[in-house]
Amino acid sequence: MNDHIKITILCEDQAQMGYKDKIFLAQHGFCAFIEADRKILFDTGATDLFLHNAALAEIDLNAIDLVVLSHGHWDHTDGLKALWEMSPAKFRLLAHPGVFADRHKASGEYNGIGWHREEIEARFDLVLSQTPCPIADGIYFLGEIPRENDFEARQTRFYQMKNGQRAADFIMDDSALAICTPKGLVIVSGCSHAGICNIVAYARKVTGEDRVHAVLGGFHLLGEPLQLERTIDFFKANPVAHLYPLHCTDLPALSRFHQEFGIRKLCAGDSIVIDGGVD
Repeated sequence: MNDHIKITILCEDQAQMGYKDKIFLAQHGFCAFIEADRKILFDTGATDLFLHNAALAEIDLNAIDLVVLSHGHWDHTDGLKALWEMSPAKFRLLAHPGVFADRHKASGEYNGIGWHREEIEARFDLVLSQTPCPIADGIYFLGEIPRENDFEARQTRFYQMKNGQRAADFIMDDSALAICTPKGLVIVSGCSHAGICNIVAYARKVTGEDRVHAVLGGFHLLGEPLQLERTIDFFKANPVAHLYPLHCTDLPALSRFHQEFGIRKLCAGDSIVIDGGVD
């Protein structure tokens, strides 16, 4: 059980207001530093920008116990090169085995990880898991998320190459973290290609904890009105104390979430603390 959690956003599409010599930077992508029973770097963004923001937040990235990748898109993974160059330590790296897919946008532009698997294995202690696995007491990597509802992850504009053939890419490696606290689960997603509602439902199943205290990360709500309304309905039926939609959540979706739930929009440089007292 994790009695004290601090989550700092190190890369996001928007940055908090800075001042003089403490100006956090923004970039398309996602990276969060999670301090619980383990210190976890969740995603790395697309460049070395997370290093700049970590330094301003006075975070020592050498203290990382584990790096977790939410899925194999460049804007969540290509900061791995900067992390490796920062430290000679061979960090443990956890991901779904599908993270190395040869994936592309509809335009044909490459959309996957910038390093080959062999290059990452040479630089990190790579651990792959398709199934849920415990990281520490009360912290779970969810593995592959079942796509069970009828309004999320039903269409894709992406494709991947398999044996020289194009195949629809539903980003089946998309995963998340679930952290057990006395107040309920804290769920951290990267992009939610699997669907944020599917992720929440699966986190409850994997952990056996029905209470969800906070959900943070990319919600992947990008211009699908029906999906947005059904997602709103889901969180009304399954109340969460704190919703923090971030990266890959468009302005209409953020507006609706603010209207319905009074959300706080987190940006690069922001932190939240969850413990036995007031959040």
